[in-house]
Amino acid sequence: MKKNVLIIGGGGVARVVAHKCAQHNDTLGDIAIASRSVAKCEDIVASVLDKGAMKVEGRIQAYALDALDVAATVKLIKDTNSEIVINVGSAFINMSVLEACMEAGVAYLDTAIHEDPAKICETPPWYANYEWKRREACKEKGITAILGVGFDPGVVNAYASLAYNHYFDSVSDIDIIDINAGSHGKYFATNFDPEINFREFTGVVYSWQNREWNVNKMFEVSRTDDLPVVGKQTSYMSGHDEVHSISQNLDVPNVRFWMGFGEHYINVFTVLQSLGLLSEQPVKTAEGLEVVPLKVVKAVLPDPSSLAPDYTGKTCIGDKVKGIKDGVEKEVFIYNVADHKDAYNEVGSQGISYTAGVPPVAAAILVANGTWDCAEMRNVEQLDSRPFLGLLNEMGLPTRIKDEDGDRPFEYNA
Repeated sequence: MKKNVLIIGGGGVARVVAHKCAQHNDTLGDIAIASRSVAKCEDIVASVLDKGAMKVEGRIQAYALDALDVAATVKLIKDTNSEIVINVGSAFINMSVLEACMEAGVAYLDTAIHEDPAKICETPPWYANYEWKRREACKEKGITAILGVGFDPGVVNAYASLAYNHYFDSVSDIDIIDINAGSHGKYFATNFDPEINFREFTGVVYSWQNREWNVNKMFEVSRTDDLPVVGKQTSYMSGHDEVHSISQNLDVPNVRFWMGFGEHYINVFTVLQSLGLLSEQPVKTAEGLEVVPLKVVKAVLPDPSSLAPDYTGKTCIGDKVKGIKDGVEKEVFIYNVADHKDAYNEVGSQGISYTAGVPPVAAAILVANGTWDCAEMRNVEQLDSRPFLGLLNEMGLPTRIKDEDGDRPFEYNA
């Protein structure tokens, strides 16, 4: 049984992860949290202690860490006796943290795909560019590495696996729909790191259609769905991590990702992109100062963690899955609805951070107790989704299933 967790990251998602690890420290053991800003980590530790989140008496401590320094990360893993690392830092550090975990011989979990700061929208499937190149090494070393175990990617991959393995004889379409029907009250802001957020939408949109990669422009293709709780919502086909693993790991000819955007967001985004302010390539000012436009935009926008106190409304994220069961066409919508205010009241973060931060802790529990301690690299859809979703039911992210039989909660009895 693995014990003791090192959380890497100091933002809103890391806050959720720390609170949830504390709520389950009887299983997960001691908690260390590290980022470049030790002050942010100390603030998270204080919030955990202030809320009395620790289930049993235990240790939670903050550390300063440059996670791009593999040797320093290995040292911190060993110094804290951590056996599970939950990486919720910038997507730019993923491979450095993974290399450290492989060297230290500990389990690795992350919530998003690795990115090269100098490249946007690389050749699909994206996981093959970095993560999957290390699959054999993980297997040889017996390293459990679970990729993309946030909500999307993560829980939606588990929804895809659940439908594929338990509700259909064959699946033709998986459409992942992400709707945030909440309001933060700011003129313009992103729900997580603006740099990563914008990079998702400035390249081409890759989708998996008719068993091959299809290319569209951002905001070119839309759909409208009448969804539980949040009602009728328009979403746009977008490029996203889970399309790049589900399409390769499940035998499904069509896998697409859709994200909801309001007109105001689209208008501001379009202006910023048209002016070149979302470019990741450096430019020189008239004074000879070299700057990266995207980093400047990030610097002037609100910190996503600052949105939490005033955020209201709900999210609805799920998979619409179509296929054949017993010779009959069938459609299932497997989904979760989360509330921004509820998330803030519990852990001090908004709903987007909450949905991203709870799943890796559920995964860590499954690694700790051996259920998901697979001793190799896997994406979430390659693991048994049922114990994972069962844990999430208990941890604040309940799953519901809507089909021809009605709308009901997902139930799992181990």
